[in-house]
Amino acid sequence: MAAVDSSSLIALFEDDPGPDLEILQPALIAGDVVLPPVVLAEVLSDPNLPDRHRTTLLALPLLDILPDYWQRAAATRAIILERGLRARLADTLIAQSCIDHDVALIARDRDFRHFAKHCGLKLA
Repeated sequence: MAAVDSSSLIALFEDDPGPDLEILQPALIAGDVVLPPVVLAEVLSDPNLPDRHRTTLLALPLLDILPDYWQRAAATRAIILERGLRARLADTLIAQSCIDHDVALIARDRDFRHFAKHCGLKLA
């Protein structure tokens, strides 16, 4: 089981090859992909998202928000920020969802490497 970031989903939808898609495509076929809720909101907010992509997204299971998620996300973001590193709020929330559920994240966005190095996020 792996979670997927919007960066990789967009690359998939745009047919933009990369190492992340070499992991994502077989995982999708096997039914081993879950979405952090923030990813669903990010991708669905594209007003030009084709219906077929919307249907694909809505068919994927979502990771649950666990109790005290928001406090853990704040603490995780603080760890990254105190090191002077980039920690966008959406990325933090995605990383925290994956950390909470102990699932690896498939992502093209390199900002997640800080969460992997300092907070225990697994990258696929």
